[in-house]
Amino acid sequence: MRMTSSITASKKAAPILAAAALLAVAGCATKTEKVSYETTGSIAPSAYASSDDMSARSVAEMSPSELRSAVDAYGQRYEADPKNKQIGLAYSAALQMAGRNEQSLAVMRQIAIAHPEDRAVLSAYGKALAAAGDLPKALETVRRAQTPDYPDWRLYSAEGAILDQLGKPQEARALFQKALVLKPNEATVLSNLGMSYLMSNEPASAERYLRLALAQPDGDARIRQNLALAIGLQGRFEEAERVAAETLSPQEAETNIAFLRGMLSQSNTWSKLEAEGGQG
Repeated sequence: MRMTSSITASKKAAPILAAAALLAVAGCATKTEKVSYETTGSIAPSAYASSDDMSARSVAEMSPSELRSAVDAYGQRYEADPKNKQIGLAYSAALQMAGRNEQSLAVMRQIAIAHPEDRAVLSAYGKALAAAGDLPKALETVRRAQTPDYPDWRLYSAEGAILDQLGKPQEARALFQKALVLKPNEATVLSNLGMSYLMSNEPASAERYLRLALAQPDGDARIRQNLALAIGLQGRFEEAERVAAETLSPQEAETNIAFLRGMLSQSNTWSKLEAEGGQG
């Protein structure tokens, strides 16, 4: 069960996350589906890849049919070897991208039991907890896994993402900067910084970091769609549509940006977005 304080704090992000749903990668999320912070840039499924072709691709780049196939394939591998770290991480990431957060958490819980000291596993477990809505436990998990004498950038980034959802953007950004000291120009951390500014309605700052994230070798389709959102929120709709169209079909990009344009033309835009983000 979520704590009331966590729900209240995370509502601050609801307007932006509702808008982000409109620009989600085609097929990986529907336009009415909730998009959590954890599926807007802070997860790097490709980092969990094994040597085969399918797992070498980020699930963010997959089409709907490819994502379904990946979930099925990883599920079969996980069933055959439920303690395998790489398979568990990849399966959990694919489930999250497919919106199956509770199942993703169940997988990560088992992997964490099998690998209780592995910080990559604990970081992913914390993200899965956050995606499933248990922010206090997620924060406790990543903080417990961190060690001051040998800090892990992934844990700093995961902790920052959780703090952002708890309504503590300044603390979150300080952690993202710490992560960047350890892992300069890491796309997922730069993306998290961008989303932090986006959620606090600072789209110009968000754009700066999202552009940096997209310029990195591992910048992916989710980052591009979040960049399109940041540009659109500044009223540069044609540019936003061009950016979005590089990973969406022209029709989908046009539809999404037209919807965003219509929302922003209303005097009560943010009230509408908040209402949409709070449904369900």
